[in-house]
Amino acid sequence: MGLALRTWIIAVALAVTLPAIGRAQIQEEPAHPRARAPLTILQVNDVYSTVPVDGVGGLARVASIKKQLTAAGRNTLLMIGGDFLSSSVASTVFKGEQMIEALNATGLDVATLGNHEFDFGVDLLNTRMRQAKWDWVIANIIDRRTNALVGGAHPYVIRRVGGLRVGIIGLCLIEESMRSPTVRDRLELVDPLDAAAKYLPQMKNEGVDVTVALTHLNFATDRALAERFPDIDVIVGGHEHYPITAVEGRTLISKAGSEARYVARIDVDKRPGTPIDRFYELIPVNSGIKEDPDAAEVINRWESKLSSAMDVAVGTTRVPLDARDLRLRTSEVNVGNLVADAMRRTAQADVAIVNSGGIRGNREYRPGPLTRRVLTELSPFSNVVCKIEVTGAQLQAALNFGVSRLPAASGQFPQVSGMTFRVVVAAPVDNRVRDLKINGAPVDPSKTYTLALPDFVLHGGDGYEMFANAKVLIAPEDGALIATAVENAVSGRDVEPRVEGRIVIER
Repeated sequence: MGLALRTWIIAVALAVTLPAIGRAQIQEEPAHPRARAPLTILQVNDVYSTVPVDGVGGLARVASIKKQLTAAGRNTLLMIGGDFLSSSVASTVFKGEQMIEALNATGLDVATLGNHEFDFGVDLLNTRMRQAKWDWVIANIIDRRTNALVGGAHPYVIRRVGGLRVGIIGLCLIEESMRSPTVRDRLELVDPLDAAAKYLPQMKNEGVDVTVALTHLNFATDRALAERFPDIDVIVGGHEHYPITAVEGRTLISKAGSEARYVARIDVDKRPGTPIDRFYELIPVNSGIKEDPDAAEVINRWESKLSSAMDVAVGTTRVPLDARDLRLRTSEVNVGNLVADAMRRTAQADVAIVNSGGIRGNREYRPGPLTRRVLTELSPFSNVVCKIEVTGAQLQAALNFGVSRLPAASGQFPQVSGMTFRVVVAAPVDNRVRDLKINGAPVDPSKTYTLALPDFVLHGGDGYEMFANAKVLIAPEDGALIATAVENAVSGRDVEPRVEGRIVIER
């Protein structure tokens, strides 16, 4: 890989790492070259649940990993690459306070902000940031009221670890999901590469041996960051919900997936006159790792606070509900139909669109009772059903935008109700939607239709800016919560949502 860089991938495949983890201890190998590395970075990102999901993950297990490595003599820095205050069932109830206490107990050292840290508004975010015991690094989000970085964060911090001076700069995305009015009006969103150009030289002038960028950016922007600033040794990233390990130039880029299903371990060794060594391991966080009792006590206390009403069944599904991100954000799925139908019915609209990124859970729910907990997991953002007037041409343009990133998965991908259409992926992005029909009739470009949509989309979320001047029939302050609309749709019923051919993808 060249004289300036050496990266060693120790274990990525589960078959390699599971045997060691299965013994409930993080095994150290004294003869391995990483044993002499003075710095061990531990990474999680996009963690929405404090407890295991389907038996995997859990912050008490992450705490155990850190404590075991520290006891083994490693100098650890636990970092999180954003997106943890929201969204989840508990965050809907506690507005992220349970995540702050859980991560305090886990021993988090450094965090940057993700787009979902802003879901409850800037003032509440400032409160949560003050409650944290770790360092916040965010170089590119400025609060207009204070003319300082949001929440009093640092653009970067320098930690002395194992004899190394480790500089850590924080950067957050400024894309569609950060453009709601409450964020846009209150905060100045600086291009992350411009912020890096400002602060990286300052950090290096203070003298650092290792340069780390702790980011919540999409992978393409992380790669652009590494290309423009090749002195960055490691990018500890977030935003994507699947593990990514890559080398761009001389920079190692790591993303650890989501929900703490894995902890990325990056051991760093830098000695005068020698190339930097980075040893990488992706540690599965499973039942073989015992929970740290101190962290578990905090987490369980918050779990017990959730109202018992969350576990009351309000309806039943006869079929599995597919809320897996990869399918939800690339194709019609039955849970998307369920949510879109509930929105259209609630607003009494001709059609409905919901951005797939607004439907969460990232799993397949088994047939059986539908509790408020499940319904809140599916729609955790407190989004509201709105209703507007659009022309057939505007609707077609919105759908073309919604499918424009195919075949890539994207939160802007539309789940729909009251309409059917084909998508020709090979066609130009502004002309992919064909044979659009509304309630069985071909769309009339000049005709006016009523559209139900989330307030997030109405305000330009996920890039849906084409509705800015639409006539609003049901405003956000008058609409019902999407979670309430779905609960009303299933309440006292046995539902059986199906994939019906509303969206046909031609690749």
